[in-house]
Amino acid sequence: MPGITTKDFSDPDEVRAPQKTKIEAVDLGNGVKAARFTMEPGWRWSECIKPVVGTDSCQGHHIGAAIGGRLHVTHADGSEAEIGPGQAYHIEPGHDAWVVGDEPFMAFEFEATTAATYAESPG
Repeated sequence: MPGITTKDFSDPDEVRAPQKTKIEAVDLGNGVKAARFTMEPGWRWSECIKPVVGTDSCQGHHIGAAIGGRLHVTHADGSEAEIGPGQAYHIEPGHDAWVVGDEPFMAFEFEATTAATYAESPG
């Protein structure tokens, strides 16, 4: 494997597009993946992704950085937060989330399993 690997999100290795969602994933080799997430206004995990994955809450482990829009997250432990441009985030499994306002929420995700499998149907 080379010492440096680059990929362009304008030519992703995989695109997943459930309702109001676009996930563009790149494979950087050696088990490393990253994704660009775009959630449109009106997006809510429990309405747009839950029907695809079939779990009661999002079981993704998210590590990323927001670049546009705002996302409100509520966790099963009672904590909540709003994430906006320029903020890095770490979200444990067991949450719901929704886009706040009229702008799409855009973020880069760096947790390899989540980047590779978010919004995929089981099976």
